[in-house]
Amino acid sequence: MMEVMSDAHAAACDTADPLREFRNEFHLPQHNGAPQAYFVGNSLGLQPKGARAHLEEVLDKWAHDAVEGHFTGNAQWMTYHALMREPLARVVGAQPSEVVAMNSLSTNLHLMLVSFYRPTRERPVLLMEAGAFPSDRYALESQCRFHGLDPAETLVEVQPDGEDGTFSMATIERAIAEHGPRLACIVWPGVQYRTGQAFDLKEIAQLGHAAGALVGFDLAHAVGNLPLQLHDADADFAVWCHYKYLNAGPGAVAGCFVHARHAHTDRPRFAGWWGNDESVRFKMGPQFSPTPGADGWQLSNPPILGLAPLRASLDLFDRATLPALRLKSEQLTGYLEQLIHAELRDVLQIVTPTDPGQRGCQLSLRVIGGRAQGRALFDFLAARGVLGDWREPDVIRISPVPLYNTFADVLRFVRTVQEWRNDQ
Repeated sequence: MMEVMSDAHAAACDTADPLREFRNEFHLPQHNGAPQAYFVGNSLGLQPKGARAHLEEVLDKWAHDAVEGHFTGNAQWMTYHALMREPLARVVGAQPSEVVAMNSLSTNLHLMLVSFYRPTRERPVLLMEAGAFPSDRYALESQCRFHGLDPAETLVEVQPDGEDGTFSMATIERAIAEHGPRLACIVWPGVQYRTGQAFDLKEIAQLGHAAGALVGFDLAHAVGNLPLQLHDADADFAVWCHYKYLNAGPGAVAGCFVHARHAHTDRPRFAGWWGNDESVRFKMGPQFSPTPGADGWQLSNPPILGLAPLRASLDLFDRATLPALRLKSEQLTGYLEQLIHAELRDVLQIVTPTDPGQRGCQLSLRVIGGRAQGRALFDFLAARGVLGDWREPDVIRISPVPLYNTFADVLRFVRTVQEWRNDQ
């Protein structure tokens, strides 16, 4: 075990990494004149160096062409959002017409629920996981109230059955079966934000559809982290953000998936001008005729400056490929897990499932000794340039992102925890 704790071992792993050059495509935050060990890509991905060129292209076009920038030159603004369509479809495993970059995650979730949560007297129930990210819960509760329903009766939160807050598929299946006759819609995460547990989206969609419900997914922590096959998984809809693993910048424009079977749906929706069929959009008529596919849920013309950095990141994903990124991700988290078990069993408990198929690149950690010890370690790490993030009540999330993290970063984290332990 001393070998894997050596600088030489970590350096050899990094030298053998076929994706090692992608680290040079990012701006690395500095600490005391050296790069941080940055493990917070699950909250905000690093800036691709290519983002500046795309932003400057938009700014230059605005300066030189003004309104004509919508129609002239390269990357015209009228069709700018379409530049994201095919590469984004490749990231999430969808048909190009099934995806659109628009709004924010929570806004997109509301727009999807307007169309796909249609409660009736017989089927009023909206099902989610207990302990969901607050914005999801706020959205789902408010949707129940929007329909004049009492969330205490219609919003069902499935409790985890694992001691670390994780869910077995058996528990999810039982909840769907129990509420099936009254179930209108399921909203489930691709990866649970606090525990880092990844779920089998296809199986959940199958279970939900068999019960007569519609099924959507919040992929905030799954997109760009795990290979996804949304079309084949048969999800009705999905929403996600682009500022985490997709590295599109703080508050970046989010993403949305609507399955092709709903491309021409007559389901109600909140309509906006940019969702109107482009063949009649500029006729300025009073009648809304939705664009087929996910584009039909757009409200407003897209924020071009907000989309520009996403182009740079999607280019990196196309070059790296998700299978290669996933392989390296498993190697990095496996290395981290190995070192924790060997060197830090007396300090850290891993909350995230040990099965690589049930996790992405995030390991959620609890510090033995409770919350105060956890905060002390978290602050100690940050003061030494090792940055994770804290999630209440007592979890430190460490996410080695395969595009820019290294085996040396992982080793640095473990050694810094050892230093803290030895100072106690």
